[in-house]
Amino acid sequence: MADKLKWCFREKRGIKLVKPNKTLAGEYINSAEETLVVLKNIRERSNMWLATTKYYCEYFAVYALMVRMGIKSEIHDCTIEIARFLEREGILPKGTGKLLENDKELRIDNQYYLRNRRVTVDFNKLRDFILTIKERVNSLSNERIHDVREKLKKRLEA
Repeated sequence: MADKLKWCFREKRGIKLVKPNKTLAGEYINSAEETLVVLKNIRERSNMWLATTKYYCEYFAVYALMVRMGIKSEIHDCTIEIARFLEREGILPKGTGKLLENDKELRIDNQYYLRNRRVTVDFNKLRDFILTIKERVNSLSNERIHDVREKLKKRLEA
């Protein structure tokens, strides 16, 4: 895990520590909520679009938390590694990294390989996931953000 995080920090579009941004985090939460509305309108019509929309709904929510903490990543696998790190820190719900990983693979299978795998969506659970992350975005203190960023830096130096 630490090796993958180190790789992500070395990559040009990988993980970067930037200035925490609560406003942009709110915009990502709004994007997650809007994507949930789009997802409800797709329903059972297209496994490709269900997989894509479901994944991005989750991704935008997680990315909102990262932006709030000043963590940037343009590589999805690196974002998933940060999600796992934030799980261990008690900031993201347990299983978030695995959820993103599984739904990313489902999206790739359906979007790029046209495998038409069945997509199961629990709208209430997804809404609750977004609300949980929204609450964490709004409740994170600057001290907690600083502590987690320092732990992340130490992890990379190990």
